[in-house]
Amino acid sequence: MSETIDIAALNGVKEGEKKRPRSKEKRLEIACQTVEARVRNYDEVALGYGPAEAVAESMRCLECPKPRCVVACPVHIDIPTFIGLISRGKFSQAAEDIRQYNNLPSVCGRVCPQENLCEAACIVNDTNPKNPIAIGRLERFASDWQLTHDVRDAASVHKRPATGFKIAVIGSGPAGLSCSADLAKMGHSVDLFEALHKPGGVLMYGIPEFRLPKAIVQKEIEYVKALGVTMECNVVVGRTLPVKEVLDSYDAVFVASGAGFPNMMNIPGENLNGVYSANEFLTRVNLMKAWKNDSAGTPIRKPRKAVVVGAGFTAFDVVRIALRLGAEEASIVYRRSREEMPGRGEEIEHSLEEGAKFVLLTNPVKYLGDENGFVRGVVVQKMDLGEPDSSGRRRPVPIKGSEYEIECDLVVVAIGQTPNVLIPSNLPGLATRWGSVIKVNRESYMTTVPKVFAGGDAITGAATVILATRAGREAARSMDAYVRDPARTWNPPA
Repeated sequence: MSETIDIAALNGVKEGEKKRPRSKEKRLEIACQTVEARVRNYDEVALGYGPAEAVAESMRCLECPKPRCVVACPVHIDIPTFIGLISRGKFSQAAEDIRQYNNLPSVCGRVCPQENLCEAACIVNDTNPKNPIAIGRLERFASDWQLTHDVRDAASVHKRPATGFKIAVIGSGPAGLSCSADLAKMGHSVDLFEALHKPGGVLMYGIPEFRLPKAIVQKEIEYVKALGVTMECNVVVGRTLPVKEVLDSYDAVFVASGAGFPNMMNIPGENLNGVYSANEFLTRVNLMKAWKNDSAGTPIRKPRKAVVVGAGFTAFDVVRIALRLGAEEASIVYRRSREEMPGRGEEIEHSLEEGAKFVLLTNPVKYLGDENGFVRGVVVQKMDLGEPDSSGRRRPVPIKGSEYEIECDLVVVAIGQTPNVLIPSNLPGLATRWGSVIKVNRESYMTTVPKVFAGGDAITGAATVILATRAGREAARSMDAYVRDPARTWNPPA
């Protein structure tokens, strides 16, 4: 279906006209569900632009000849071009332009921290601070428009002739999906292995529906499948499928197994019922739909008073889920101040609007249980901020004698994740950092084992979706060059 919007009526641009007037209006924010409505459902909070709103916002773009936003984008999307296409009503063409650089635009348009990347670099900030072009919102609009209005025929995508090379991809998160899609376009036969019962990795189990609808993820996955990628779920490489068998069967292997191993604090009481890692909590809720009381395939503890330890993206997802599960009180317990919170500003504000409480400069030291082995409270200690640490944030310092108790019946520890040791422990010669983070040559994504490449959170620890997407794309180019090289030249990390 082609666009039928009367763009001339919206912005005065004539068909074929290269120049168009520039709007000097303020940034147009997207509509959201009301707070009263959204805390009672699991639907997407941000509603997105309509066509007229997208065109109006796109008219603010200067279409810079030397765009700083492109440099700041991890996958270097040609941002002025796709925004210019939106301003002229070429919505699906804008989406196709984005897809030259990013295989997951409907996902990244929702969860990428554009405010710290492309939008932070937007030149409009120079004269109108904190009022950049809404690049992420426009990316979401264009890609969603295409998903809704056009039949995206994978057969129409330009693909190179079949090469006869077989490549295995381990993990179906953003790095694995991005790498698989590009390798398929390059003409290679790609088999993708996923340990869980649905593909999507962290996009399916780690990000809640109200931030990233699973129907959107599935549409992106179906397109990757349509490119010719074979996906096998319930395959745990290193357990149900030996690593050696994979190496013997393929010309190259890409490890994109993510960072699914939770970090815990190792304090007394962590084994009490009702104390979850963020990974377990989110997997139960997102992938197994535990938020649906009657139809869930797995249970989750419905809280009265919830405590979430941490203040990153994941912590705010968890505290907002707790509120939707019916918690009377849901608190973020964080050892630093609000200024040091690594979470996304928008999600922090949404959490506060929905009723989350912040207990700052405070750190758990012990969990308390009742006579039945369920958590009933957490002993916390007040903190002060000292000198900056390696992250650049001021180091939290415990205040002696400041301990007190917070009542709770649910605790979720959201202080980060690391890669699982399963593949490194089953692949002799694979070098790692800290036992699980795979070492690679950052230019080629080659590991210390010939024909094994790696990318995404498996080589960085938990990071953002857009950085994993970039790793998948760059690794695909390196793998394509490797399998086509008769010498199979190998440049492992130093």
